[in-house]
Amino acid sequence: MHKIFLFCLLNILVLPGLVAQTLPIDQQATPETKNLYLNLQRLAKKGIMFGHQDALAYGMGWKYEEGRSDVKEVVGEYPAVVGWDLGHLELKRPVNLDSVPFDAMRKFAQQIYARGGINTFSWHPNNPVDPTKDTWFQQDSTIKRVFADPALMARYATWLDEVADFFKSLKGPKGEAIPVIFRPLHEHTGSWFWWGRGHSTVAEYTRFWRFTVDYLRNQKEVHNVLYAYSPDRFESREDYLERYPGDSYVDILGFDIYHRPNPNDSIDYFVANTKQMVQTLSEIGKEKNKLITLSETGLEQLPVADWWTNTLLPVVQDTDLSYVLVWRNGRPDHFYAPYPGQASAEDFKKFYQQPDVFFQKDVAAENIYKKPAKSKKGSKL
Repeated sequence: MHKIFLFCLLNILVLPGLVAQTLPIDQQATPETKNLYLNLQRLAKKGIMFGHQDALAYGMGWKYEEGRSDVKEVVGEYPAVVGWDLGHLELKRPVNLDSVPFDAMRKFAQQIYARGGINTFSWHPNNPVDPTKDTWFQQDSTIKRVFADPALMARYATWLDEVADFFKSLKGPKGEAIPVIFRPLHEHTGSWFWWGRGHSTVAEYTRFWRFTVDYLRNQKEVHNVLYAYSPDRFESREDYLERYPGDSYVDILGFDIYHRPNPNDSIDYFVANTKQMVQTLSEIGKEKNKLITLSETGLEQLPVADWWTNTLLPVVQDTDLSYVLVWRNGRPDHFYAPYPGQASAEDFKKFYQQPDVFFQKDVAAENIYKKPAKSKKGSKL
């Protein structure tokens, strides 16, 4: 059901929040990128957007069929946010590490933008010391070696050239650059990626992050990107900020956490633990005047029928989170969003009906790429 707020009530709820709004870290950000950032701050005060990785590319039992989405086939609407991954773009391959063609990804991103939704990109690059090794190749001191060897640094720079070219190729109907959220070097509090905590020092990681942003923003003049910092689960404020590269290098504060049921991670424990992380992140976000997000989460195969309303909703509702994104529907043993007939599909409909959980039509009604304005009829907002 779509909830319509009265104009006067909207003014009361929204206008005070505009006072603390900030612009993107890129002072040359495109008008659409600035508007998106301002509108994300505005909308976060009223609810949370739902996102799904690779939502338009494939689902359970289908691939690359125009207009399809497992989420849409359950609730009749697309996710507000769709995630993509750039892994293997650096190798100039035609498809990413999950076999999504980059040309198709570009087309899907343009469709999402045209419908008023949001695109976010992660990147699982191969190891720059040995490009034949994947992102999970846990060679110690990769970042240290890159900075120490001009040839390796040049290689990484050419990889960033590919990222820059791809982001610049994302054009709207009037030729404008499509704004995106970019989430590089993520889950660094773990050690499963070559840039992780166990393979680099704090100084090396923060220097590498700053180089990445500076190169894209200043050298390549990419100005349609919001940068998201997203460690994996964390223990404290200090743990979260240990490798934080600085306020001038981050637009959005996020974190990734998956619900992996085991004797030490019951539903009650997961909810309580994740809510504590959200609270800590909210405090940091307010201090730094940054958007916050739950950048990756989910329960693989969704065996819990009421997971959406009994686990995820208590974590994200009544918070400052801008959006929550669940991972991809890759195969029968690896999916995170419901599809028709799936055990949690009916509960997902209840999740969808929450007035403060937003999908693509709700966000589209807000014209998020234009200057912030009043909410429109036909939206939950």
